[in-house]
Amino acid sequence: MARRIMMVIPFLALLLAQISFGAVAAPRPNAKQPSGAAAESDKAPINILSIVPAQGEPGMTVSLYGAGFSEKTAVFLGGVEVPAKVVSGKQLSFDIPKLDPGLYALFLKREDGSTSKPYNFSLLPLKPVANALVPDTITACAAGRDRDVVVKGRNFTEGSQILFDGAAIGSRFSSSETLSFTTPQIAEGLHQVQVRNSGEALSGVLGLTIDARPEIMGVTQGEQYVNSYNLVIDGRNFQQNSVLVVAEEQSIEQSGSQPYVDVRRITSGTATATEREHMVYINCNRIIYQRYPYSTTPKNLRLQVVNGGGGESSIVSVSAP
Repeated sequence: MARRIMMVIPFLALLLAQISFGAVAAPRPNAKQPSGAAAESDKAPINILSIVPAQGEPGMTVSLYGAGFSEKTAVFLGGVEVPAKVVSGKQLSFDIPKLDPGLYALFLKREDGSTSKPYNFSLLPLKPVANALVPDTITACAAGRDRDVVVKGRNFTEGSQILFDGAAIGSRFSSSETLSFTTPQIAEGLHQVQVRNSGEALSGVLGLTIDARPEIMGVTQGEQYVNSYNLVIDGRNFQQNSVLVVAEEQSIEQSGSQPYVDVRRITSGTATATEREHMVYINCNRIIYQRYPYSTTPKNLRLQVVNGGGGESSIVSVSAP
């Protein structure tokens, strides 16, 4: 019995010593534990598992999914550091900066110096967007600044080109939302306009109409001679081969029978022996009708200009000798 008591006493002494010197320690309740992206980055090496999308153009947002992301993880495209937004230790995103199109090495770098495996990322050319042409119709005889057209849209650059019916023409860069060009001398009808950025990135197609239909805007009496006078016809889209159609009401006194309408087609050039009246082409906006009336009494005339391509103006009524 005495021997058993002596064996227990050393054991109790050893146990009391361990408790006194803290060999059996309880967890500290106030110790701070890492949380969020920092906690996850401590648990895993930095790694990229997926890139969404795997290619894009400047301005697009790219999301990266993986592990080991910290709040100060940086994104690199080649040697360019790109600002990133860390969502969690497994997700971050960034906006593609304005860089030249091409293939870039995409990788991550943490503040402790560790980096992820690089992946190829295709940076696409910035695609231009053309929304409208102002104006969208140009008259065939417009000249100077009246032939200027503004292209409105976005993603334009100083190197953007205007394609007119597929061929590059001169253009002027105003801003990323505005380009302008001068309409070339070209046949009437509907023509295609596009914007091309570097890397063959093309916008959609817009339509520009070249309007060659003649239009009479005003008729006035001009110079008078002994037995003739001029009718000055102003308008637009007149051509050298235009024909002036004149419909004149003939009274009973003139015809000697029932009244009727005399229709004549007046052309430019020298008057003939049988037809003294003729037309003089001045320019795209003016023609002169040299008229030989049999009296000075005003009559009702209906005038119309017809171009060689078949375009016809509206009929205009005037009262003149």
